[in-house]
Amino acid sequence: MEDNVLLLINNISVVYSDVIQILKGVSLKVRRGEIVSLLGSNGAGKTTTLRAISGLLKPENGKVTEGTIEFEGHRIQNEAPETITRLGIIQVLEGRPPFEHLTVEENLRVGTAARVRGGSWKEDLEMVYHYFPRLWERRKSLAGYCSGGELQMVAIGRALMARPKMLLLDEPSLGLAPMLVREIFEIVQRINEEQGTTIVLVEQNANMALQIAHYGYVMENGKIVMEGKASDLRENPDVKEFYLGIAASGALKSYKEVKAYKRRKRWL
Repeated sequence: MEDNVLLLINNISVVYSDVIQILKGVSLKVRRGEIVSLLGSNGAGKTTTLRAISGLLKPENGKVTEGTIEFEGHRIQNEAPETITRLGIIQVLEGRPPFEHLTVEENLRVGTAARVRGGSWKEDLEMVYHYFPRLWERRKSLAGYCSGGELQMVAIGRALMARPKMLLLDEPSLGLAPMLVREIFEIVQRINEEQGTTIVLVEQNANMALQIAHYGYVMENGKIVMEGKASDLRENPDVKEFYLGIAASGALKSYKEVKAYKRRKRWL
């Protein structure tokens, strides 16, 4: 493995219930300190890729049947989630479920149970409040009474309390108002820049994802169909057409038109 490559996925296939194949030969790499974005429509295999990395395929009766996943040189495919967590990989699940009967601060402190690197949890709590001042204001409130945006902040903050080497974010913008989406993405970018945390981001909001990512992969039907620097993907006519809703003329297309547009044969 290259010195600066933190995660290397080599030609993996993933099958659920020994019957349904979701990933079909996926290969990608994540370099230390980067934000890497996985783009694609619903069902493309993005979340399954994250679950293959974090070990959360097992609870869903899935497994990697072919290929390898290496993290810092350790093969981790089909390892138990707790084993992978101890290596420093933390996933923030889609839907941001909190412990509703605990306060915001208690939810954040739960994240320390997964940490393997030492240090003061109080300092880490202050760090989380630095990025999410709203959570400091709500720290004594029950999480069950928080808004969707606040719950997303709790979920990311709880993951940061584990001191991850790699953070896996699954659809952090889901269900949030546009202003909150921009705020969350700006904070994710700051965490990457200031803490040096490597981030793999699954996101259907391709425009926002490519604004903060260093590198990106486009997935279709369980395969990688395109990859490149985020800046290059933003200018790619196929990405503009299919994921940014911009026609070749530069005009914005309706969602319905983009949805109905057939993928080019070379993608498949």
